[in-house]
Amino acid sequence: QVQLVESGGGLVQAGGSLRLSCAASRHTLSSYYMGWFRQAPGMEREFVASISWSGGSAYYADSGKGRFTISRDSAKNTVYLQMNSLKPEDTAVYYCAASRRISFGSPTDFASWGQGTQVTVSS
Repeated sequence: QVQLVESGGGLVQAGGSLRLSCAASRHTLSSYYMGWFRQAPGMEREFVASISWSGGSAYYADSGKGRFTISRDSAKNTVYLQMNSLKPEDTAVYYCAASRRISFGSPTDFASWGQGTQVTVSS
């Protein structure tokens, strides 16, 4: 499994922005289809975005379309989630995940997960 470490979470006011990062030290992330998920208290883990191996294709949940951008930097072996125009309902723990196969959002497609980073959006 890939060891993933997320960072970049925090407290932000509604309308603000955050950029989450997901890095791996022992594996090359360009070998994996990458995704971001989130989980709010009492809720199931939900898909946010995914990106192809090359970074040429990205897929978003409706909740983040037009506000979130997933990207990857192979040189830094890092995947990012840029979140703009944040809303209180975006408050959750955000997880990055790695898959060997293409995925359009099912958590079961992803075998490796990070520990998560908390994002809190105040109104």
